Amino acid sequence: MLAAGRLRPLLLAALLVAGCGTPTTRPTPSTPSIPAATAPPPASSLASQASASGVPSAATATCTPATAPRTYDWNDRVWYEVFVRSFADGNGDGIGDFRGLTAKLDYLNDGKPATTNDLGVTGIWLMPIFDSPSYHGYDVIDYTKVEADYGTSADFAAFLAAAHRRGIKVILDLTLNHTSDQNPWFVASAIGKGPYADWYIWSKTNPGYFGPDNQIAWHQLGNQDRWYYGIFSEHMPDLNLANPAVAAQMDAVAKHWLADVGVDGFRLDAAKYLVEDGQKQANTRATLDWLARFQQQAKADEPGAMTIGEVWDVPQIAGGYVPRSTDLTFNFALQSGTLSAIRNQRVAPLLTALGDTQTAWPPLQSGIFLANHDQDRVMSQVNADSASARLAAMLLFAEPGVPFLYYGEEIGMQGQKPDPMIRRPMQWTGDGPYGGFSTTVPWESLGSDWSTVNVAAETGDPNSLLSLYRDLIRLHEAQPALRAGATAVVDGGAEPVTGILRTSGGRSVLLVANVSDRTVSDYGLSLATGPLCGAQTATALLGTGFGASPTAPTAPVVTPAGGLAAWKPFATLPPRSAALIALERAP
Repeated sequence: MLAAGRLRPLLLAALLVAGCGTPTTRPTPSTPSIPAATAPPPASSLASQASASGVPSAATATCTPATAPRTYDWNDRVWYEVFVRSFADGNGDGIGDFRGLTAKLDYLNDGKPATTNDLGVTGIWLMPIFDSPSYHGYDVIDYTKVEADYGTSADFAAFLAAAHRRGIKVILDLTLNHTSDQNPWFVASAIGKGPYADWYIWSKTNPGYFGPDNQIAWHQLGNQDRWYYGIFSEHMPDLNLANPAVAAQMDAVAKHWLADVGVDGFRLDAAKYLVEDGQKQANTRATLDWLARFQQQAKADEPGAMTIGEVWDVPQIAGGYVPRSTDLTFNFALQSGTLSAIRNQRVAPLLTALGDTQTAWPPLQSGIFLANHDQDRVMSQVNADSASARLAAMLLFAEPGVPFLYYGEEIGMQGQKPDPMIRRPMQWTGDGPYGGFSTTVPWESLGSDWSTVNVAAETGDPNSLLSLYRDLIRLHEAQPALRAGATAVVDGGAEPVTGILRTSGGRSVLLVANVSDRTVSDYGLSLATGPLCGAQTATALLGTGFGASPTAPTAPVVTPAGGLAAWKPFATLPPRSAALIALERAP
């Protein structure tokens, strides 16, 4: 690491030089017309992608300061995804619950800016907490009742109040597309008469076509000549959201949680599948319009509410939901590109994803992440290589967008599908037999490395993955460029090297990374045109792979057009290394 430990002297001094500050509250976004999908840029035109974020084009003869993109409250936050069942058991029954989660809030953010032993996140995304027959909760029986395994409504209210006192906003996972087949709405709809008859999608014959992933989509109701549509499972029938009564009911659900309970928004599950158009089952215009209406109503109920959609698709489609239909969508392409670059030791996949991000989304308005509850954990994706996991974390916090962190990634938990194996209990201590998660047998076993990979073992180690994440999150809070800066992709001059330049208010932070497992000396950071007006000082903020005492970076070679000319901040870049460097105009 360039700076060892928690806001250690080098890091703290660098923050002061770079002009650190505290997050500001951003205005609530309006909902302008949805942007048209755009074709991906040519692979050779990364400079044009930079101009979309305020960096001048190659035709510009002199330096032009970057224009900061518009940002909102969520851009100032780092979000943490929690599976309540697996986070902390507060009543000793082997199942995580609201009381256990509340007791661990100081680990996430203790609400005291001067302390440095908390993680520092300022947003929490809770996987489904509604009444459900399954362990995961994505098939809902009652949208206004909390899952009994997790506690009571009063327990949830106590958690929410405690989070808000610490400055943490909370969003809920909301499943709009489908319910449980045990939901009273479906039970009533299956009768075929009454007010719920068309709350789901029925056919008297089997339509015979498959779902968007070639799965069985139509399911027979018992032995009757009736079939219902459910693209995820026969136990998860799709709601008929084109029915105004169903839409009104889901509006009421949102209003209950936003206005009555006080949550701060929603992660919208399976957002691209909501309203079908015949056999076109994903990303229909009706889905985009339905979400736009839903979002407008949600913001009428709670003006500060945030929505982020799960649109697992190519950037040109996922980005097309923002901002009219959702405030954000998750950037699956950037997640894949980041890890592919590390695994393959070539930055090309990352550069392609960064270019697509710049053109497909409004600047900064995608959710960026390394893994979630549907994917193998990062440490497993990089074959348990700690250096690769650290490099991935550095890349994540330099990329443009809103960072989301899956619980346990900050300590390097491992996990590969099936799903329960990537949703195991959090590893808190090395004490047996249940790692601090519970006092009894957990609902699912802990990972095999729980005795050595855990919060207690890493919390006091300045070189641990947990310490790195704590430093990165505090840099995100302290550096406006990382939260809200314009973005330029910098040519690394070597296949495994790249740079990401973030700029806000005349100050910049540059990430330089070597994704290969070899030392690289024949590189040079180049940018034809950019926002670096005049000579710049360079100060190391944070890094990984360099050891405890790296050489200070050289002064950058800045071109008259505000770019970089084959700059080598360090003589060599160690294997799997990355550094964040503050750039500021020289006095």
